[in-house]
Amino acid sequence: MYDFSDRVKNLTGNAIREIFKYLADPEMISFAGGLPATNMLPKEEIGKFMAECLEENPTAFLQYGSTEGYLPLRNSYLDYVKRCGIENQSIDNTLIISGGQQGIDLMCKCFLNKGDAVLVQKPTYLAVLHILKTYEASVFGVEQGEDGLDLNDLEEQIKAHKPKFLYLVPNFLNPTGKTLTVETRKNALEICEKYGVLIVEDDPYRELRFEGTPLPSIKSFDKTGTVVYLSSMSKTIAPALRVGCAVGPEEVIRKMTIGKQAVDVHTNTLAQGVVDKFIRTGAIDRQIERAKPVYKEKKDLFIENLDRLMPSSFIHTNPEGGLFIWGEFTDGTSAKAKFREAIENKVAFVSGNDFFFDGSGDHTIRLNFSNATKEQIEVGLHRLAKIFKK
Repeated sequence: MYDFSDRVKNLTGNAIREIFKYLADPEMISFAGGLPATNMLPKEEIGKFMAECLEENPTAFLQYGSTEGYLPLRNSYLDYVKRCGIENQSIDNTLIISGGQQGIDLMCKCFLNKGDAVLVQKPTYLAVLHILKTYEASVFGVEQGEDGLDLNDLEEQIKAHKPKFLYLVPNFLNPTGKTLTVETRKNALEICEKYGVLIVEDDPYRELRFEGTPLPSIKSFDKTGTVVYLSSMSKTIAPALRVGCAVGPEEVIRKMTIGKQAVDVHTNTLAQGVVDKFIRTGAIDRQIERAKPVYKEKKDLFIENLDRLMPSSFIHTNPEGGLFIWGEFTDGTSAKAKFREAIENKVAFVSGNDFFFDGSGDHTIRLNFSNATKEQIEVGLHRLAKIFKK
């Protein structure tokens, strides 16, 4: 009946968004989404800062704003990203975006024609696969190796496919929880510089490190304008604010800005004002320090129960931060085949195949530990283990 465009007519919904319909059931225990813990959402601070913004300058925060973003926040972000080594950037190197995912979309809009190649980690963030399919890109996966990126395979994939860009999540990759070493970051940048391939560095989880030492961003080593760095406050403050920032070469940021003008004109200005106050007052650091021990305790409890309850064929990562644990059934058990039974038993997860560009990975599973309570973790994993032990 409807003549949809070639771009969207064969698209299916984001797998996690499709699972959300099951989560309305109050008895459902979810390890599916990437939600921050509910009790970590700083509602008092957000309310306070929002009231201050409206009292100080209601016109500025309720009227249209510039596409580039609220100027004080752009300056605040320049200071904020210095903690991951990004220095010597000007205001023209920044664009405030409506969540990190919009930054990915704008990069695709700016650089991809139909059929253009893009490289991703294998597996990778499922939303980027959805976006790339929307832009009719040809997607190829780079093997992860020990830390999240096999450098030999990266160079081979670049030679074979001549991609427009490489999409990387360097810290606590969604879905595997792996983190690229400093050496891998530097070498990946050198390889991409050698072949003229851009890097989209998506870094929403960096601040949620509760073990180990923080590492410098790939962008911090960039001297040639090869890297566009994406940051988001969805995991550190609140997802509903939809505020993030892109930092990159001025020419690229300008094209992204033009692309954004056609989408939402500008990011929510009142939310930008709130984030600016979080950064300037140091509330963002207090929020992060409050969340880290909570997430570490949940992760440790999750790991303990996985080791105690799951079948012997199940192996998993043990991340030093972020929100996710990645599991694999070494005997080939299909997690996807068990999903319906899990839902019937009131526990939700995401099958790993949704994170692979080629749909492989049936024997893998992504588990979120941040949103469930400690009681839900123990009860939910008992249910899950019972299903997978059948």
